[in-house]
Amino acid sequence: MPDRQSTGQTLIQSVQRAVHLLRALNHRGGSASAKQLARDTDLPLPTAYHLLRTLRHEGLVTKDRNGYALADAGGLAVPQSSAPESLPTQEWADHLSLELDAAVYFVVYREGEIRVTTASRNPDCPPVGEWADFRLTGHAHAAGQVLLAQLGDEERADHLDRHPATPLTRHTVAGRAAIERRLASQRRGTPLLEYEEYALGSVCAAVPITVGSSAAALAISLPSARTADLKPLAHRLQDRAESVLLDRTFSITPHAPRTPRTPRTETREGAPGVPGAPSRSGRQAS
Repeated sequence: MPDRQSTGQTLIQSVQRAVHLLRALNHRGGSASAKQLARDTDLPLPTAYHLLRTLRHEGLVTKDRNGYALADAGGLAVPQSSAPESLPTQEWADHLSLELDAAVYFVVYREGEIRVTTASRNPDCPPVGEWADFRLTGHAHAAGQVLLAQLGDEERADHLDRHPATPLTRHTVAGRAAIERRLASQRRGTPLLEYEEYALGSVCAAVPITVGSSAAALAISLPSARTADLKPLAHRLQDRAESVLLDRTFSITPHAPRTPRTPRTETREGAPGVPGAPSRSGRQAS
């Protein structure tokens, strides 16, 4: 008869490994091969395959051309005030802004363009004004760089063809080759930090997050006088992004293979305006 304690430890370890795979999928933009995920999570490939098959059976991941992808929210997510389906709401961004003492942005890549769907409303940490079109300058701010990193090679090349990586400040990483090197050098699973590349006097951090099949990011901006706070706040932002992924993944209806699931109506649009433009005071929207 198996030992109860060891069995409990095995079950916990299996859950932890499954969560690590889901996090790795999120960090890779929601889609990756089993080999990539095994490498990212330091799991033996057979173990990764076994867990991915289980997650697929439960409807949490799907197969795609790259291997595996996070399941779309349709029919899985249970609407809750704290669940990720309501994540891109004004109230959520405002709450996180107060928690982190930073301007907060939810940004997506949709129809070939970078779009800020939500920006926090916190008088003590106002978002940056959009002195240079936020959609056209993704190479110069952390949120845009995180989105570009999630795109496929052809889609990213198309974006940079339409919106060349031109310098905005003396700190901007400019030029196609330079921005590609910047994205390639970013350590997977770590927040992307940006120092005055979009606007002097402003620093920014962003982390990837998956919403359906869209590339998306959570980002924060701070005045450069608070540069020392950027890295620790970025890691707190990453923790919040991961908790959103887990809420979204595990807030599901019971598995019922014989009962067709009816997709729920989703509302994802946030504030209509782009926080954009850094005001002349030089604070930056990320």
